[in-house]
Amino acid sequence: MSHSLVTMSYIVAAILFILSLSGLSNQETSRKGNYFGMLGMVIAIIATGFSVSMDAFGLLIAAIVIGGSIGARAASVVAMTQMPELVAIMHSLVGMAAVLVGYANFMDSTITVVGVEKTIHELEIYIGILIGAVTFSGSVIAFCKLSEKISGKPLLLPARHFLNLAILIAVVISGAVFLQQTEGDVGSLPFLTHGGALPLVIMTVLALAFGVHMVMAIGGADMPVVVSMLNSYSGWAAAATGFMLSNDLLIVTGALVGSSGAILSYIMCNAMNRNFISVIAGGFGTASGGEAAVIEGEVQPVTAEETALLLKEAKTIMIIPGYGMAVAQAQHTVYEITKLLREKGKKVGFGIHPVAGRMPGHMNVLLAEAKVPYDIVYEMDEINDDFPHVEVSIVIGANDIVNPSALDDPNSPIAGMPVLECWKGGTTIVLKRSMASGYAGVGNPLFVMENTRMLFGDANATMQAVLKALKD
Repeated sequence: MSHSLVTMSYIVAAILFILSLSGLSNQETSRKGNYFGMLGMVIAIIATGFSVSMDAFGLLIAAIVIGGSIGARAASVVAMTQMPELVAIMHSLVGMAAVLVGYANFMDSTITVVGVEKTIHELEIYIGILIGAVTFSGSVIAFCKLSEKISGKPLLLPARHFLNLAILIAVVISGAVFLQQTEGDVGSLPFLTHGGALPLVIMTVLALAFGVHMVMAIGGADMPVVVSMLNSYSGWAAAATGFMLSNDLLIVTGALVGSSGAILSYIMCNAMNRNFISVIAGGFGTASGGEAAVIEGEVQPVTAEETALLLKEAKTIMIIPGYGMAVAQAQHTVYEITKLLREKGKKVGFGIHPVAGRMPGHMNVLLAEAKVPYDIVYEMDEINDDFPHVEVSIVIGANDIVNPSALDDPNSPIAGMPVLECWKGGTTIVLKRSMASGYAGVGNPLFVMENTRMLFGDANATMQAVLKALKD
């Protein structure tokens, strides 16, 4: 394939990636957006395959087969509840790829650029490895937190901000030494005698340590922001890799992912009334200068039959899903109840908090999987003012996103975060396995309010019982 044809293919792929992002911005067009993205990637892979030499073609095919097999296997066996962990670990692979490509470029003796071009090339390598290392280690820690292999509570080291500053200064100094040492380098081997190798290794270790420290210091309630932030980092790592490989499509694609991830992180921080820098510096789950209010009062349990009776009598119903619904795989049963209620003339809607679940859009994907109509799924800002007119709200496996202490307890770890104000309606029915706090580890006064009823048990089993009672 000629160079011009490869370039044209890259342009078409880039356009398809842009259309993919546009499609993913709306639930109704998200499926089409995915198709655009897949088609763009197929074109990009084919064009790349034809642009390499025949010696490298076999390696490329082998990599595609191995990577494709792993991806297909992951897609077929990973449950919806494990999607946040899958996304996090995939981000780590992008970061590791950027590190490996950076070191491969650094050791490549066939690159003969000199002068300013050599300096620019070495700077691309340094920045690419830096971003890749932070992305890799941060994503691994995010995976461990999301899969609960390590605690979701923030690890707050003494003088952690000074530690981050010291790492930044050390990285800048190492960069200056690296560029100085590579000026007179002639590509000697072995690796440790290669000009600039030592400061590059030092920077890599520091970047890996920073990624670990950064995500370890972030609390559980901020994990959706962490996922979108790491998505952005992986994009910039890919863009840096594109500069190292002189691949225009990789640069464009990485920039699209990086910028869209950054915008999403900013939007989510606004949804939580948080500053992005403060999330990275500490996040929710940190001490706020006082003791959070103690939750006092008795819960009022309710049965599935009583819940069904309340739903039969109500005209307006709002369902608020959380991570617990994903764990119980209750979305299909919930939709069966929704269809039955709508057939009886009830007005039923779904209220989605921007950070519900453990990754951006987690609840939207669950509901789409269950075939819930898009037009009855509402964002928090669309329905918060309507709760006084809602007769029954059903909270399924959610805690932090319906926690009143976020609004009225300045000492709460989630103070200032906008929440779904379901307690302003008639009756709130909360489905939980137990009285345990949510992922952020914060108690919830909603559970002991006068108009709240607790329906304990597995969400799918209890909703199945409610469905049966509604049909009787």
